[in-house]
Amino acid sequence: MLAPSSPRKFALFAAIAAIALAVLGFLFYQSVTAKPAMPQVTFTNLKGDKLTTQDLRGKVVMVNFWATSCSTCIAEMPRMIETYNKYNKQGLEFVAVAMSYDPPNYVVNYAETRQLPFHVALDVQGKLAQAFGDVKLTPTTYVIDKQGNVLKRYVGEPSFTELHGLLEKALAG
Repeated sequence: MLAPSSPRKFALFAAIAAIALAVLGFLFYQSVTAKPAMPQVTFTNLKGDKLTTQDLRGKVVMVNFWATSCSTCIAEMPRMIETYNKYNKQGLEFVAVAMSYDPPNYVVNYAETRQLPFHVALDVQGKLAQAFGDVKLTPTTYVIDKQGNVLKRYVGEPSFTELHGLLEKALAG
C-alpha cells in the first residue's frame, strides 16, 4: 500500500476515508431500518367490493392470512375481532385473507356465522399470499403503517399486548 508522502496528502486521504466510512455507515443503517412497502394488490371481499392498496393509504392496516382449517387461526379470531373493534374508529382497517386452499363456502359460512366485522377476502389463485412474500403458514399477520410500510409480520398468533402497543403507536403517528 502506498502511504501519502506529506502530512497534507495524509489529511486529505484521512478526510476522504472518513467521509466514505460515514456514507457506508449511513447506507447500512438505511438498509437495516428501511421498512418494506405493502405490495400493490387488490382485495375482493365476500360482497364483491374491491379494496386496493391505494384505498388503504392513510390508515393503519392489518392483513391476516388465515384458513378455516387452521386451529390457531380459529382460536385467535375472537381476539382479532376485539382488536378491530377497539381500534377501527381510530383508523385501523383489517383484511382477513382466506388461503387459496380454503373452500370458499367454508369461508363464507364462517364469516357469516361469526359476523366478522372486517373485510374478508378470498385468495382463490394464491396471488395475494404470493404478493406478501409467498405466505404458506397460517396465521400470518402483517401490520402496515399509514404510509403503506410493513411495520411487523407475525407468524402464528401474535402477542396481543405487543400488537395493541404497536397499533396504538402507529395510529398516533
